[in-house]
Formats: sequence, C-alpha cells, structure tokens
Amino acid sequence: MRGTGRAVFVATLLLIVGTLNIIYGIGALDDANYFVNQTRYILTNLNTLGWVTIVIGVIQLTAGFSLISGNAYGRVIAIIAASLGAIEALLSISGENPWWSLAIFFLCIWIVHGIFIYGDDERAART
Repeated sequence: MRGTGRAVFVATLLLIVGTLNIIYGIGALDDANYFVNQTRYILTNLNTLGWVTIVIGVIQLTAGFSLISGNAYGRVIAIIAASLGAIEALLSISGENPWWSLAIFFLCIWIVHGIFIYGDDERAART
C-alpha cells in the first residue's frame, strides 16, 4: 500500500508531539517560570491550559501507538489528535516564542496531510 513509510513517520511525529504536550502540560500545572511575564491566555489560567495540554498529549500518544499498530482506529484518532494539536498551538501563540507555536501548528498540519495521503491506491496516484 502506498504511503506506509509516511504513516510510520507520522506516527513517530505524533508520539513526539504527544510527549512534548504532556511535558508542557505538567510545566503549566507546576506554574513554571516559562509561562510568566504578563502573558495572557485564551483559557482561564495556567491550570486549565495545563490540563487541556495533557489531555491532548495523551490523545496524541494513543493515536501514535494505534497508528503504528496499523489500526483504522489509529487513522481516525490521529486526524482528530493532530487537528486538536493544531488548534491548541494556535491558541497558545503569545509571549516571547510565537514561532515555536507556529512550528507545532505546521507540524500538526503535516501530520494530518500525511494521514490523508496514506492508503491511496498506487494506480490512482499514477493517473
């Protein structure tokens, strides 16, 4: 099937992004100094942002592991998880590092693109 290597790459990216989101969520719950200096948040406070980030990270890890195992469930959850990650990255653009959030946004968009391409028939790709 066309795109199997891309699917494994996308699953690896999902695992990396999910792990980073869990780490950032724990940092937000712990009131780390990274999230200070009069930064305004879309959500109410850092605890809410932390829990939302942790939940999205867990969904992304689940999607990555399921996609590696080859389940159709993994494709659906991966699209949902990457879309939620992209929305979350856009909501967290603020402060001193907006480029990091934009990089995560484009990474999530690349993940969604890779999942949509996965499984195209080779004959359809040639025409």
